[in-house]
This record gives sequence, structure tokens and C-alpha cells, in this order.
Amino acid sequence: MAVTRIEIQQRGSLAGGKAFGDIGPYEYLAGVMHFTADPDFADNAVICDLALAPVNAEGLVEHSAEFHLLKPVNPSAGGRLLVDSINRGNMTALSMFNYSLRRSDGNPDVDTGDGMLMRQGYSVLAVGIQWDPPESPERMRAWYPEAMNHAQRLTGQATVQWWPNKTTPHQMLSDAGHKPYRTAELDDPTAVLTVRDHQDGDPTVLPRSSWRFAREVDGAPVDDDGFAWLEGGFEPGKVYELTYTAIGAPVIGLGFLGYRDAASFFKHGTEAEGNPLAGAIDYAYAWGQSMNGRWLREFLYWGLNRDEQESQVFDGMFAHIGSSRRGEFNLRFGQPSTNILRAPGNIYPFAFTATPEPVTEENRGLLDRTRDNGSMPKLIHSNSGMEYWWSGASLGHTTVDGTKDIPPPDDVRMYYLSGAQHGPGTLPLGDTTIDGFKAQQPMNTLDYRPAMRALLDALDRWVREGVEPPPNAVPLVAEGTAVPRESIETPYTSIPGAAWLAHLPQRLRLDYGLDPDAGVLTYPPKEDGAYPTLVSSVDADCNEVAGIRLPDVAEPLATYTGWNVRHASMGSPGLMTSGSPLFGTTLPFAATRPQREASGDPRASVEERYGSKDAYVSRVREAATALVSRRLMLDEDVERVVDIASQKWDAFRS
Repeated sequence: MAVTRIEIQQRGSLAGGKAFGDIGPYEYLAGVMHFTADPDFADNAVICDLALAPVNAEGLVEHSAEFHLLKPVNPSAGGRLLVDSINRGNMTALSMFNYSLRRSDGNPDVDTGDGMLMRQGYSVLAVGIQWDPPESPERMRAWYPEAMNHAQRLTGQATVQWWPNKTTPHQMLSDAGHKPYRTAELDDPTAVLTVRDHQDGDPTVLPRSSWRFAREVDGAPVDDDGFAWLEGGFEPGKVYELTYTAIGAPVIGLGFLGYRDAASFFKHGTEAEGNPLAGAIDYAYAWGQSMNGRWLREFLYWGLNRDEQESQVFDGMFAHIGSSRRGEFNLRFGQPSTNILRAPGNIYPFAFTATPEPVTEENRGLLDRTRDNGSMPKLIHSNSGMEYWWSGASLGHTTVDGTKDIPPPDDVRMYYLSGAQHGPGTLPLGDTTIDGFKAQQPMNTLDYRPAMRALLDALDRWVREGVEPPPNAVPLVAEGTAVPRESIETPYTSIPGAAWLAHLPQRLRLDYGLDPDAGVLTYPPKEDGAYPTLVSSVDADCNEVAGIRLPDVAEPLATYTGWNVRHASMGSPGLMTSGSPLFGTTLPFAATRPQREASGDPRASVEERYGSKDAYVSRVREAATALVSRRLMLDEDVERVVDIASQKWDAFRS
């Protein structure tokens, strides 16, 4: 067993000992898991630099990670384990499936929301997968050894991109305040800093004399191998890229093995080995959203769903808002948290089925290795509008040239959340986030979690009972519902207050060298054109027609998009709010016909559509009930959806 020891540091009653339905009370366990990885196990050989990691007396690589387990106090046989792949150190499963608040203080007695996962008897495991999250109580981390070459630390090319929202004198050599790869030398003559007006703009090389490896202290730059300082500061809205020589390369791909082996331990480990769930788990499901949706796609790309005893680990996977991308999860000097398009996580292949790449003449699919070793789980894959508009999610189910649909394999289901932004939206309606980011249009208020809860239930029944999930629901070329983004401009900009994008982001064809799978890349990449980007077509209200249309879209009070536009105060006005702030738009309908006519709004008013609030609420309930019949919403969520719709009626009209 690759888990050598489980160190429980905290244990206690969850939610004050509350009983969750027939399952009863839960407890939490938190601490550190200790692992070994066998460099000679064939599946592990894909991990970059594993062969250069130090080994113990048994020839195994040691590593460890923090974990957090929520389990029934009295677990019974036949249980399910939901394994949360930690997003930049943060847990996400409970906030998605339980309507709960994310933990913010590191307290293991976390908010359980409406308790759905507990009422259904899930044990929920979170395990750290990154070495570099910022130090804070709520973030979980992992510890990996550095790769060494004849006892010498590795050096090599690293790259980092910044897209500031305010003027800053210096930037850490990392994404979002994570731990940086430090420069090998302060006077690195090979280091190059460029600036672009937008992510696809032409780069301008900044003079080496205008910047240095330093941070500003008391108004003056001070040499620091973890920061870059720019004369005059980094401007908001500009896109900066620094390529430099880094030193010290932890074997970050061990995160995949720790994630795999933690799940295997709780699924197969014995009581004598310290497993608190011994004999209770029959099924393990992987969950990941955003960065971790890409994480799970890459987990399958590397064929890692077998443990070192060659047993399949995950029976089901739910990869959410990962687009058609992977990430920097198994590279030398990779930054797992980064979310940029000019990055190695955006290279071919994109689709689950092998699909020809006409330029490179390859023919590969994302699942090739997993198919080859016979470890394919049942997979649900979902995306929002941001992934289609910004990062080309359509490439996951079309040919590389975008001319034909590629149906997913029988053991994969793909869903599009119509009108949704990257994360669930919420009231109140506004254009500014709590941390001060401002958009040009009101932000998306569509909460798509009811659909997510239903899809998890569908995955569970698919695995345990063989019940087929709802049919795939994505934009399709053959049906005319997958269209170029440019085709939406004219109808969308006819809406009062609508702002079109000054530049449509491109999914570029990138070349990082002869063998990018080896994990040692050449920066900057060569660029050879862009891949097509298709999005859902729209109806007369400019609401999307493809995918799962929740009541917000089926019986709308507004036009919803998965994208928004940067406000002028954030710099680069008119560009998409991508990068960190992945926000969409809500454009409410006029309340009455006179208001609509006065503003020139082509969309029917709320009054013309529904007549009264009671009529509107009734139609929302009917739309929600119809989704229940299609297994795209749980019956227990209908009244919640109706209540939120009632609140929106009042909020939008005011």
C-alpha cells in the first residue's frame, strides 16, 4: 500500500453531532497522510522527474499531504467516497453540492449546508495536491521532494504571467500569490519580460534596465529572488509575461499519485493499516471544478486511475468547468494554479476520443492511456459559458477544425450549463465583487447548483445501478446550435446596456518543443494560428439554446451570459473578465412595455411575458418540475429554485 501512515491531528463531531437523516451523525478527521511512490511501477513512469527524486532505503519516493475526511460515525458497508481535488488549497465539494459556505478559518468542523451529501451517506475526502498554496488556515497543501541531478538542484526555464487589476510596483514570481520558483541568479541575462495590451496582443520586450528581480520596500526596490520589480509599476489591464531561469524543481506530479493513493487507501485499506473507513467503501468518485476539472482531465490523460496493486481506484469522475484543457500539473517548474491560455495546459489533445490534428498529423485522444490500462471510470463532464467563450470548450466535442461533432464515448456524458458563468451566480445584482473587481455589465446571478446536484446523483446511479444518465447536452454543429462567437454580436448589442468584447480571446496552437509530455518545455512557445471557438446559438432574448436550460433561462427575467467585460477602472476596458475574475452577465428585461419601448429594448418586457408575479412563479415551478422528470434537477430543489426566482422578480424590477 502506497500510504505508509495516516497521522490524525484533529478529530471531532461534525455540526455539533447533528444526525443526518437515516445516516446519523458525522465526524471529521484532519491531519497528514504519508505516501511512497514506486519509480519502477509502470504507470508512475509518466510523472515528470520522478526518476530524479531522492529515494528511501526501499528505493521509494516519499511525500505527504494534508487531508480532511468527513465520515459517518457508524459507517456501513456499501458506502461511497467522494474525493475533492483541492482547488489552490481550497475545498469545493460541499459548497457545490450542499449549498454550504466555504471554510475560511481552517476549522475542520465545516459548514454542511443543507447536508445533502451527508443525508445520502457519502464520506467526503479532501487531500492536498499542491506544494505552493499561500500560507493561510483554510488552504491545504502537500510536500514533495525536489528533483536532483547528481545531488545538484535543477535549474531551467520557467515562465509566469500577470494580469493586474491595479498598479503594483512588483509581482511575485508566481500566480495568485502562490510560492514562487526563485530565480537562479538576480542578474539573469536570459530573463525576458514582455507586455501585451491583451492576452493575444503583440508582445513588447521591456528593456532589461527597466526591471529587476526585486520588490519595493519603503518606496525603493530591494533585491529579491522571488519577485520582479518594474520601473513605474505594472499597469492594470496589461498582460505581462516573464521567462527566466529558475532553481529548485519539486516533483509536482506526485500530486496525482497522492490523490490516487489516498482514495485507494480509504477504499481498500484495512483497519490494521489505520483506515477509519475499513470495509465501508465500495465506490470512489473523483470531483474537481475549474483548475481541478482540468486536473481530472489530465489525471485521465496520464492513465493514473490504477493504484500500485493495479486495482482501479475511481469508479466515477465528475470534472466540472475544465473546458477542453489540462494544466501545469506534471511539468518541471509548472505552476498548477495558473489559468492562462498561452500555457502548456492548452495543447492537443482536447477530445476524449482520438481526433486528428491536421497540422501536427497526430491522432490522439485524452483517454488513450486510461483505455490502454483498462481503468476507465464513468465520467460526467460539464462546462459553463465562460469555458466556451474564453477557452474553447467546444474543442472537447468537435473535430480540431470545428466542422463536425465528435460524440463522447458511451462511458462519458457531457453537459453545457446554458447561460451560466464559471462559478454559481447569486443575488444581489451588481457590477462589483466584494474584493473590488468591477465589470462593465451587471454580473451573472444564475445559480446552477441544482443541476450539479442532479448530475452527481445521475453519476452515482450510473456507477452503482447501471442506470444511464440523461443524454449529452452540448452545442452541436449538426443542429446549428454550435456557432462562431461573432454571430452573436448583432443581436446582443441591440440590448440596451450590452457591451461587446473589444477582443475575442483565441485558443492558440502552441509548440513547446519536441516532446511536451516529457515535462521540460521551451519558452516562449511557437505559435501557429488559432483553433476555432464555437459557442451556443441564442434565442430572441439572446439566451442560449443549447445545454441544460435551468428556469432562469427557460422562463427568463433577463439575458444571461457566461462572460463579461472589464470596466475602464480595471484597465483594458472592453476585454473579457477572464484570468482570475471569471464573471458573466445579467441584463434584466424591462418591467413594462412602455419602459421597453422607451429604451429601445427588442426583448419583450416582464409584464408582457408573465402578467403577474404569481403567473411567473407558477411557470418557474413548471419548468423546474420538467427538469426533475428529466433527472436534471432533484425534487427537493424545486421550492428553493422557485423561492430564488421570486426574489429575482422583486430585485430585477426594483
